[in-house]
Amino acid sequence: MTTLDILDRLQKDALRDRELRKHLLATRSEKDPLTVFCCLCRSFGYELYEMDLISAGEDFYAEMRRSTNGGGENSPKLEGEDDFYELLMASLQEAEKAAEK
Repeated sequence: MTTLDILDRLQKDALRDRELRKHLLATRSEKDPLTVFCCLCRSFGYELYEMDLISAGEDFYAEMRRSTNGGGENSPKLEGEDDFYELLMASLQEAEKAAEK
């Protein structure tokens, strides 16, 4: 199972399970959120490690850059597109706001 598969499964589960979602969202306030997030994920059975998450984001971003304008240095900088942790947190935060209504 790839890192993206794990993140996809984690997101689907967290969108259905409010307690899991709250635990994951709480990692944002930690001193080292990524490490705490990955430790929490492993405790829930999702084999996710910091370097896997970082690498997946960087690899994805590199693929996107190569696909635009021939992948040269003039390719646009896509802010935040390589941070899967933050993208997941944004998705979960929106779900939490909707659940509070």
